[in-house]
Amino acid sequence: MSGEPRVRTAEGAVQGRRRRGHAVFRGIPYAQPPVGALRFAAPAPPHRWDGTRQATEFGPPVPLSLPIDVGPPRGTDWLTLDVGTPDPGAAGLPVLVWLPVGGYVSAASSDPMYDPAALAGAGLVVVTVNCRVGAEGFAFLDDAPLNRGFLDQIAALEWVQRNIAAFGGDPGRVTVAGQSAGAGSVAALLTMKPARGLFRRAMAHSVPGLHSTPALARQVTAALADRLGAAAPTAAALRDIDPWRLAAELTSFNAALHAHRERWGRLTETGTALCPVVDGEVLPETPWSALTGGRADGIELLAGHTRDEFRLFSVMSGRQGTFTEQDARTALELLGPQPHGARAYRAGFPQAGPEELVETVYSDALFRMPSQQLAEANAAAGGTSYLFELCWTAPALGGALGACHSLDVPLAFGTLDSPVGAQLLGDEPAPVAVALSGELREAWVRFVTTGDAGWAAYRPDRRLTRVLDAEPATLPYPEEVSRRIWAGHSPAPFDLPRRGETAPVPRTSRA
Repeated sequence: MSGEPRVRTAEGAVQGRRRRGHAVFRGIPYAQPPVGALRFAAPAPPHRWDGTRQATEFGPPVPLSLPIDVGPPRGTDWLTLDVGTPDPGAAGLPVLVWLPVGGYVSAASSDPMYDPAALAGAGLVVVTVNCRVGAEGFAFLDDAPLNRGFLDQIAALEWVQRNIAAFGGDPGRVTVAGQSAGAGSVAALLTMKPARGLFRRAMAHSVPGLHSTPALARQVTAALADRLGAAAPTAAALRDIDPWRLAAELTSFNAALHAHRERWGRLTETGTALCPVVDGEVLPETPWSALTGGRADGIELLAGHTRDEFRLFSVMSGRQGTFTEQDARTALELLGPQPHGARAYRAGFPQAGPEELVETVYSDALFRMPSQQLAEANAAAGGTSYLFELCWTAPALGGALGACHSLDVPLAFGTLDSPVGAQLLGDEPAPVAVALSGELREAWVRFVTTGDAGWAAYRPDRRLTRVLDAEPATLPYPEEVSRRIWAGHSPAPFDLPRRGETAPVPRTSRA
């Protein structure tokens, strides 16, 4: 009899393995492979199986539209998840469901940055989900359901409700979490009726304000289909195109998005052609309007962002230190809140040069203000919000990255030695990095377990925020100038620009 852990799910038995003091089960299907007749369809329930399914290898990720090394294509069973548990024989353990979505173009649960060992060692059951992204998950197709990536996430959360007790978890204590587009996914799930009752709490790091109207999304998908030589922007026309070819074409399309500035306006500043569509059905409205309008209930929410969100992208693109006054003018006109955002930024940051203005407005528009406003809207809807800002400067590249986008993820997971962690923190992380990792991970564990992050809740009248630096402290919200500029201007879906709204295209490389 094997000594490896074995669990019986509603679909069949799975056998994992023991690793670093906990049990791991990998590549468990929560839906059927979305290929053939099921390609671009809503996720179909997984097949049952007889005997014991080996669950020791990661499932293959959906074809990615980012230069991430996930090895050669390994099949089409894309809709799988992984479970790390302290003890499959336990009962009532708190559950963290992590959505590893980046830019709405990548989702790979196998990334070592998401290794659950430290969190499982602290008593959490950790579920990491592969789901559809890019064109597979978010292309606007008239003959297919929209926001298929979100439908996959709901199917995974339904799987958790059916099965997590068999892994020692409590289906009544599920926290759904993500960073960047994963956080955008979490925010969307707050508003979606089919997701209600599937999780109790939420964590959202660096929430992006990325949504499109149906009119814009239809045009963008049509242009992508035309590049591929497809007869029409439909599932029927795209179904026979190789998924990896489709992903590669989307990569090229995203890189050249600025060429469509006059047609598609603000969307071209994001480098993300295909993002969630506010269609009134699958995604009825943006999370900010749903929460502030009383059409979604507030919950226990941990939200936050880094201080220098945009720095990662400016350094990676080689643009740091090269931004001109024209770049600043264009960025403020395109991304600042209308109609007076550019003037407000100039007044709010009177000593800022072009570099600081570009970085500030991009950080605010894409991540910082959507995150802060989600915390505020959730509190207004009756929920309890905890807000943080990571201000500690990463040592990579002599500190050039600052407190950049994604720095918080290896800190929270405790994966300082993962490839991304090592790139940001060095091969031997400094004691302050280890201490910050411990604080953020402790906040995660406490929040997932109890709903309390360990510092004062964020309230619109006080705006207390945990500032994570060499000496962490709970202080008034650090980005108050930006908050005032954006007050009353929650992220709106990108739309086709009205006549007369065009502006010069800056030379910034997009993320």
